[in-house]
Amino acid sequence: MKRAMSSTYMQWAKKRSGSRYNLATSGLRSYSLAGLPVTIEDLDPLSRAGGYGYPPLTEVLAAHCGVAPENVVTAAGTSMANMLAMAAILEPGDEVLVEHPAYELLLAALGYLQADIRRFSRRAENGFALDPAEVELAITPRTRLIVITNLHNPSSAFATEEQLRPIGAIARRVGARVLMDEVYVDAQFQLAPRPSVHMGPEFVVTSSLTKVYGLSGLRCGWILAEPELARRIWLLDDLFDVNMAHPAERLSVVVFQNFERIREQSRALLDTNRVLLNQFLASRTDLEVRPLEFGTTVFPRLLTGAVDQFCELFRDKYDGTVVPGSFFEMADHFRIGIGGETGALRESLEKLGVALDEFGKSTDSLTVAVR
Repeated sequence: MKRAMSSTYMQWAKKRSGSRYNLATSGLRSYSLAGLPVTIEDLDPLSRAGGYGYPPLTEVLAAHCGVAPENVVTAAGTSMANMLAMAAILEPGDEVLVEHPAYELLLAALGYLQADIRRFSRRAENGFALDPAEVELAITPRTRLIVITNLHNPSSAFATEEQLRPIGAIARRVGARVLMDEVYVDAQFQLAPRPSVHMGPEFVVTSSLTKVYGLSGLRCGWILAEPELARRIWLLDDLFDVNMAHPAERLSVVVFQNFERIREQSRALLDTNRVLLNQFLASRTDLEVRPLEFGTTVFPRLLTGAVDQFCELFRDKYDGTVVPGSFFEMADHFRIGIGGETGALRESLEKLGVALDEFGKSTDSLTVAVR
């Protein structure tokens, strides 16, 4: 089995996603440091003694998630949390069951770990809902891990506890674990469920402050797992890191001390932006998608023409970007992110509409010419 050595999506995101009318970003606009009640003195000293985790951060995370500190491992964002959790659980050749469509970086990380990847479907015609029956059809006695995102990346479909509990039972039956990437689930705010780790020791949760709160610069990510696995993950992290950047750890504690205010600001922004998005989607006859209920992204299907060609037009002529669905294995879809400032989102959606109109006319002309 050839080991994956890179992520095609991350290369695109770092080099090609930036634009004036940027609808490719899945997180919220960057939170201002001025919004945190800190001084330079609060960040001193710049380093700390060794040990596994910064106790004030581990303890505030445990309280936030409703678990004991020994269930918490901190990590540099959700992507590193996913990598550490999967690497601690899997051996090369282990079978992993992954949702389809899926976030490409998860598949690339599993490729690097030399996992044997199998798939189960989250079907577009069902709004990408999580269906335990699909997992039941795909599971085998060899499965060691089931990987799910909640809210689903890219569609923002929500998986309820009623949908997840049967999957936990399926995993227990074959001795597997369930990795829940919950980095987007807080976009439900007061309606957000408790972390799924509370449903049983087979569940392992990853998350961070990056997507819903605009705090990606802190790289404050975490893993929630039963204590024995958490200890194993801490020891594995020794191969990658000594300690996280201490000023970021200290700032993350301050974030949780002011969490309700920060969450309310994020909720207000997304509530406003979601209305704009759904108005835009309702005006389009060339896109197929359900209205967005929660989340920071939506994943419409383009009904005519090739998405990659449309993305090129939108970027080259209009200086705009969306994420091509090919990065999620669905080439007739694209992902729109709505976490930017409201004025910028309004302008970007307007440009997206103009680009779609032009692309539709060129596609119609091509169809007539072929006939």
